[in-house]
Amino acid sequence: MRVVSLNCSNTEIVCALGCAGLLVGVDDHSDFPEEVVQRLPRVGPDLGIDVEKVKKLRPDLVLASLTVPGHEQVVGALAQAGLPYHAPEPVSLEDVHRDIRQIAQLLGVPENGQAVVDDMRRRMVPRDGHAPRHRPNILVQWWPKPVIAPGRHSWVNGLLTAAGADNPLADRDVKSMPLEDAEVRTLDPDAIVISWCGVPPEKYRPEVIYRNKAWQGMKALARQHIYCVPEGHLGRPSPRLVDGYNALRTIVQKLGQEP
Repeated sequence: MRVVSLNCSNTEIVCALGCAGLLVGVDDHSDFPEEVVQRLPRVGPDLGIDVEKVKKLRPDLVLASLTVPGHEQVVGALAQAGLPYHAPEPVSLEDVHRDIRQIAQLLGVPENGQAVVDDMRRRMVPRDGHAPRHRPNILVQWWPKPVIAPGRHSWVNGLLTAAGADNPLADRDVKSMPLEDAEVRTLDPDAIVISWCGVPPEKYRPEVIYRNKAWQGMKALARQHIYCVPEGHLGRPSPRLVDGYNALRTIVQKLGQEP
């Protein structure tokens, strides 16, 4: 079987399933596992996929996604080109588990899919019984200006819940949403997590948050609870969400140590 992956999460899922050898091409942003993706042809960025390049790779299956706004145009182009594709749209942790199992089924390794899901569940056991005296609110930033943060329809809610925290936007009926400075100040989260999409973690800049005049006096700034978690660990619906959970759990533990 020849597989082309058009986004990072699907590339990571295929490799976690033990099927890296099936990949014959990936999108420009896939960066993990490095030893796998560095040898593969690139077919363009997530919103600028070159369908002709994909076609020339003669794929038996193209793994696309509907989690990225605008990617539906790419999916439409795949359909028009007559390419066989699968395009999941997870909004919860359970959806991520479902998609891993579905991709495993498509690749002919259903038992591997169940094993990956079982391992994720084992490693992300909810810690409510060991949570701090109160469940902290943690605002995750997908983007800094304007601030874009996940709402109800995001696997981030499940990660935060399992880690012993809450998403202050869990009541918003959206996948994500932009926020004005005044809205962030009103939310006044206990901590802010920088997880900027498409930005290398070494280029995350907490000082952007600390020097925002509109946010002076907020709990997260006053107590220096601004943290950086790679987007690859929080923003991609793949098995590496376990790393995101571990990072959030560490932050919750730090918050719980305060008087």
